[in-house]
Amino acid sequence: MKRIERAFEGVLWNSRYIVLLAVISSLLAGVAMFYMATVDAVYMLAHLGEYASPSLEGHARGELRGITITHVVEIVDGYLLATVMLIFALGLYELFISKIDQAAQAENSSNVLLIDSLDDLKARLAKVILMILIVKYFEHAIAMEFESPLDLLYLAGGITLIGLALYLTHAGEHKGAAAGAPH
Repeated sequence: MKRIERAFEGVLWNSRYIVLLAVISSLLAGVAMFYMATVDAVYMLAHLGEYASPSLEGHARGELRGITITHVVEIVDGYLLATVMLIFALGLYELFISKIDQAAQAENSSNVLLIDSLDDLKARLAKVILMILIVKYFEHAIAMEFESPLDLLYLAGGITLIGLALYLTHAGEHKGAAAGAPH
């Protein structure tokens, strides 16, 4: 009976390697997003030469400027999403498979990529997702048509809520750091 239990526990413990599918898929999705955002950036830069054209009228220049700013925001959004996928892949690997030795030994490595717990992974992902939402809000705010003073009030309310979300995120970090500090 003890042998069956040991064999079952071995199968159960090794079943964690199924997470490698999520790690590889997340990593590939992140690489794909990095690629797409980079291609978007190259195309945007290629079309940027039109902005300096003397034949471009003021209204058309303003329209091109708005389109370019929107593309920049979309590129930032793509890179942020790629970063989320990378952090998610590394976090899953560290939590379920093994610590990444090179990350711990690197002198200039960022602590963003070192994940200690599932809550740590969720917190790091939440911060990046919050940044994506802020970028998306900025993208919509640029395209927004202001038809009444109430529209401006909505924009100001959204900005206030973003500021509050950022404040609460940073306040939670400092509170967590203070709780972990030795007394």
